[in-house]
Amino acid sequence: MTRFRFLQPLLAGLLLIGLSLPALASYDIGQLMADLARNKGGKAKFVEKKFLAVLDKPLIATGEMTYTAPDRLEKRTLTPKPEFMLLDKDSLTLEREKQKLTINLASQPEALAFIDSIRGTLSGNRAALERNYGLHLGGTADKWTLTLLPSDQKIATLVQRITVSGSRGQVRQIEYLQADGDRSLLAIEPVTTP
Repeated sequence: MTRFRFLQPLLAGLLLIGLSLPALASYDIGQLMADLARNKGGKAKFVEKKFLAVLDKPLIATGEMTYTAPDRLEKRTLTPKPEFMLLDKDSLTLEREKQKLTINLASQPEALAFIDSIRGTLSGNRAALERNYGLHLGGTADKWTLTLLPSDQKIATLVQRITVSGSRGQVRQIEYLQADGDRSLLAIEPVTTP
């Protein structure tokens, strides 16, 4: 009986630790998507590096991005040459050197799936992401990495992997690894507005 009383505080401590384990559980996709969904938009500066097999060094572009949840994204490339891209719902518009091209993404399912990887991540839309990708999350709320692996063979012929990283509800970097081995790395720095 005396031995049992000695073990009671130890057992109580283990029980308390066991009850607190769910609170210490790792950061999960549901939590990440909720954090991302709270971000209704904003402005950011970007640096994009494209690593192409045919070139010795990466192509580097800089500019500004504006996101308005849930489905409007503007990307203005300032260097090396001005370029404008607008993604608004199912419409993609590109402007470069007095040329303008508008694409209805609804008629391009593979392109739409690629665009949904961006839109779905920025808006925290898990269902949109899981339509075409397997999701794998690592890290903590303060430093997370979400890897998207295509689950559709047609998409997999274009993109091998998309890796998105950030902190809390902020996307800070997106890396695209194409099926042919070329890749691009987009670093995003939010702009604080007064």
